[in-house]
Amino acid sequence: MTQADPHSPAVAMTFTVNGRAVSLAMRPDITLADMLRDELQLTGTKIGCASGECGACTVIVDGAAMPACITPALLVQGAAIQTVEGLTAQNDTGKDDLHPLQRAFIDNGAFQCGFCTAGMLMSATALLQRNPHPDEAAIRTALQGNICRCTGYVQILEAIRAVAAP
Repeated sequence: MTQADPHSPAVAMTFTVNGRAVSLAMRPDITLADMLRDELQLTGTKIGCASGECGACTVIVDGAAMPACITPALLVQGAAIQTVEGLTAQNDTGKDDLHPLQRAFIDNGAFQCGFCTAGMLMSATALLQRNPHPDEAAIRTALQGNICRCTGYVQILEAIRAVAAP
């Protein structure tokens, strides 16, 4: 968590999160991860290293994957943010449907402890939005900012390949 200055003046911000318009007054020293988790209760964005190295906090901002733990919240003014919670969509019955990547992670056993999973999903989603049929090198490049200590990456790569297959 950010060591915020409680005396910093709040700044009005507007942006979208998972397709929903949001207006907040935020202190300028708050990170995007803290804003998502503490102000919007979107706790799927995990904070691992808090230094932008592990990728657990990855979200998509205006189409680009970025580490939310080191991104100042003020930088997302007017932006479109997608978090792991935004991957699901409601179907005709009102129940949530899993995103194809989420389903592929389950089907391929692409998680163990699950701590890195949200960040992996978001990095892969950003890749597939840019390039629906990436090759192995593109997948590995897209995941280079994400660390997993449990799976050895094989199942993660298989899951992404399953969704990326033509």
